[in-house]
Amino acid sequence: MQTTQKPGCGRGCACVGNEDKQDTQQVAKAAEEHKPRIHHDVRAKVEYQNWFYTDIVKKHFFHPKNLLLSKKNAKEWTADGIGMVGSPTCGDAMKVWIRVIQEEDKITDMKWQTFGCASAIASTSMLSVMITENGGMKIEDALKIRPQDINKRLGGLPQRKFHCSVLGDKALREAINDYFKKSGQNDRVIVEGAEVIDSTLKVTDKDIEEAVLEGAHTFEEVQKKTKVGIHDKECIPKVEELIRFYKGKYFG
Repeated sequence: MQTTQKPGCGRGCACVGNEDKQDTQQVAKAAEEHKPRIHHDVRAKVEYQNWFYTDIVKKHFFHPKNLLLSKKNAKEWTADGIGMVGSPTCGDAMKVWIRVIQEEDKITDMKWQTFGCASAIASTSMLSVMITENGGMKIEDALKIRPQDINKRLGGLPQRKFHCSVLGDKALREAINDYFKKSGQNDRVIVEGAEVIDSTLKVTDKDIEEAVLEGAHTFEEVQKKTKVGIHDKECIPKVEELIRFYKGKYFG
């Protein structure tokens, strides 16, 4: 049987020809192009780590602190202020309970529940530690906490997950506002990115929106939840208008 050698090759040479080399290079290039890639936003800070999260984040996710594990626990836990942001029907949600020593203006305990991802769980767990460690935290200092502070204590979150640390921070502010209202300190209520509807009790359009989302679809039901319009009667037409708007927006 006669064999044909490639030009320039000696007898028995095992090298491949130019065409074979080109085929091999094309296959290698195609394989590289289709190789799975990790988005830079979620790449681990240390490349040899198998997880995208720090050990501190994992610790607070697998063993969260100050978490209320059931509705029964939440119902039995007496709180001076309760705050909730988001909605489990359309995404992440966070609920926070706080206890306050009014004479010291200090938060001494904080509990929470969430419908959220690992980053939201770890962030709120760390926030609860920051609030309660060293015997508690003055309300003035608690209001200064920002998501960046929580992120720093966690050793960093992937950029695509940083927004999850905002949930606990917002829910805590809502809980503090709830405490202000319940304790008659309406002048201390902080309004961020919302329109004040009831000038006496500082009830905002967001308060009314959340009441509607929670099932209050009449003025009487919304008033029962928020106390809106009890003293400031002039706001009632605006409240009724907002109830109609939010009912149409969320329930058709």
